[in-house]
Amino acid sequence: MIALYSCRQYIHRQLICSRGEFANEYGHPITASRSEKPTVRGGRAKNADYRQREYLTESEIDKLVVAAGDSRNPIRDRLLILMAFRHALRVSELVGLRWQQIHLDTATIHITRAKNGTPGNHGLQGDELRLLRALRREHPHSDFVFLSERKAPLSVDGAQKLIERLGEAAKLPFPIHAHMLRHAAGYALAARGVDTRTLQAFMGHRSIANTVIYTAVADKRIRTIWGK
Repeated sequence: MIALYSCRQYIHRQLICSRGEFANEYGHPITASRSEKPTVRGGRAKNADYRQREYLTESEIDKLVVAAGDSRNPIRDRLLILMAFRHALRVSELVGLRWQQIHLDTATIHITRAKNGTPGNHGLQGDELRLLRALRREHPHSDFVFLSERKAPLSVDGAQKLIERLGEAAKLPFPIHAHMLRHAAGYALAARGVDTRTLQAFMGHRSIANTVIYTAVADKRIRTIWGK
């Protein structure tokens, strides 16, 4: 009887293990504590292993725009880069842009922010207006501004991969991602002397603590300290 029970116990434990679970010495399944995080092997490396900064310079943005002009969809891709940079858009905000947010007659765009950010109205530059009008002529009845080649709204993943490919085409010295364009706007405006409160409103930050990272790096007092 004891031998028969031990045999059943062994089979039960083997069945539990085959399901990727663990069993105790009595064959009962063990539930992992929620406070314990699984170990991931071969995961993504740290950002510093790919590049030494998480933003692009204005000259690198220019290279991206040039590379976008040689793509299969030059109007869409040039506009996508310009608007992501000029309006400090997160990739979800970028692909979520609708034509109802854009007012070509007043050269303005209403920006809605993700992450409970503060919305705002931004001005549109001449090159943006020309590309927007050209894109509207291509897709006069679309709701979303940026479409895939299948005429569906461009996805977050699609925009991410597009920007990565443009970074390679522009021969930038490191791999890039979409959020680097938003950071590029913050650092570029801070370097031009835009005050922190104005920059906070432009970026749509609820907390100014998220804005001071740009002004701290671009602080002219630090950059010119040896010139005093």
